[in-house]
Amino acid sequence: MKAGRLGGPFRNPWPHSEPHGLRDVLRWARERRFRQPTPTPPKGAFPASPPAVVYPRAGATELRATWIGHSTVLLQIGELNLITDPVFSQRAFPVQWMGPRRVMDPGLALAALPPLDLVLLSHNHYDHLDRPAVKRLVRANPQATWVVPLGLGRYVRGWGARQIVELDWWQTADVHGGRITATPARHFSNRRLGDRNRSLWCGFALAVRGWRTWFAGDTAYHPQFGEIGSRCGPFDFVMIPIGAYEPRWFMERVHVDPEEAVRIYQDVAAAHAGERGPLMLAIHWGTFRLTDEPMDEPPRRMAARWQEVGFDEERLWIAAFGETRSLG
Repeated sequence: MKAGRLGGPFRNPWPHSEPHGLRDVLRWARERRFRQPTPTPPKGAFPASPPAVVYPRAGATELRATWIGHSTVLLQIGELNLITDPVFSQRAFPVQWMGPRRVMDPGLALAALPPLDLVLLSHNHYDHLDRPAVKRLVRANPQATWVVPLGLGRYVRGWGARQIVELDWWQTADVHGGRITATPARHFSNRRLGDRNRSLWCGFALAVRGWRTWFAGDTAYHPQFGEIGSRCGPFDFVMIPIGAYEPRWFMERVHVDPEEAVRIYQDVAAAHAGERGPLMLAIHWGTFRLTDEPMDEPPRRMAARWQEVGFDEERLWIAAFGETRSLG
């Protein structure tokens, strides 16, 4: 099963996957009036670490990852430099004078990025697709290839990108010596009035220089994570979201909670049970206040569930903002 078209828009193929509409948005707003969420932490509330980026490129056999914040990760895989969902603006909103504001600045400044060969975009929401950042990256890296889900190319093309590859779920592309596969995600797209689900959403599996990595994108839980693991693994490194999940009645169709993130990890690793599990970087938390859970809760719940199921604590990476790890 994969996303398909019914009269034009894309859709999730699983039951009860249609995102909630305006009536439920208003219900959520009413509930918040009587049940105030935990206050947003002050600016700079979470740990930060100086990045250890290699300029201009990493060693031939090295995989080096730097968490910049939210779903933005810089990967240096041999001589290949790539970034996922590059968001550097202060607000995840159409304008910069209102909307969700950063609690944590990017762990690596946009101007400090090494030369990029590849940009992966999972979907068109403002906390994942940042127009000012795209335009600056295009100017700084005019030869970079942008790999996006179906329908998303028109956005970045209009902002200056020229080397664009659009993929449907399970489609692959050979780019810069690596193979990229767009993987299923349970989510939706919407950026402006009238464009809901007019572009697709996805994750990406990447096989390059002997390494296998997977970026889950933005997703709720669905039954095809095991297939992702069997078709594209075994993975050395995975990036899975853990935040923006409350209230559960509203968010369970679009975002996983920490316990479901562990379940995703179990699913993608299960097909290769004889292999050592991949290192998991927890993403999509601590950057923007998008939902109602305390912003420091996702990593605590994630670590607790990880320990409950008996996974190796060294295989879970709750990164400080800007932190870099080398996998060899």
